[in-house]
Amino acid sequence: MTEGPGRASAGAMERTVMSADWNGREISGEHHHRVLFQEVDMTELTDHGSVFEECRFEGVRFNVSAHEDASFAGCVFSHCSFFDATFTGCKLTGATFVNCTFGLLKATGGDWSYTSLARADLRGSTFHGVRMREADLSGARLEKSALRSCDLSGALLREADLTKCDLRGSDLGTLHPAEVTLKDTRIDPAQAVAVAAALGFDVRK
Repeated sequence: MTEGPGRASAGAMERTVMSADWNGREISGEHHHRVLFQEVDMTELTDHGSVFEECRFEGVRFNVSAHEDASFAGCVFSHCSFFDATFTGCKLTGATFVNCTFGLLKATGGDWSYTSLARADLRGSTFHGVRMREADLSGARLEKSALRSCDLSGALLREADLTKCDLRGSDLGTLHPAEVTLKDTRIDPAQAVAVAAALGFDVRK
């Protein structure tokens, strides 16, 4: 995805943090604006309500980190790892993820609208109650993952692999069955009616 207005660009950075060791660090209420983080180790970092505004993260390790009520709006993540990272009530609107790894990522609540996760390998990840309006999930690998009770209004799902994905309670208005991979995908009865209608069935009681 081309970086749109408000997204961090390499030439706009005001400060650089390189090869820093933030392993196990606890931060609260910090504010970082247009900072470039390169090869920073944030493994097991605990973050309460910090704001990262239009920042770039390159090769940063977020493994087993925990973020609560934090904001990463308009940030760009490149070649970062998020193994077993947890985001609770966080804001990532307009964030872009490029060549990142996400094994067992967990997100609960918060706003991930307009986020680009195109072609991301999200196998085994869990999103619950997350607002993901117009998020780009095209080509994403979502096998054995969960998108439970998420707002997917306007989300791009073309060519996404939803094999054994749990979609119960989520808005599937933009899901076109012929454009995605569906096998043992879990949905609820109301969603089944919507999917049937999308396939051209005349659903009647």
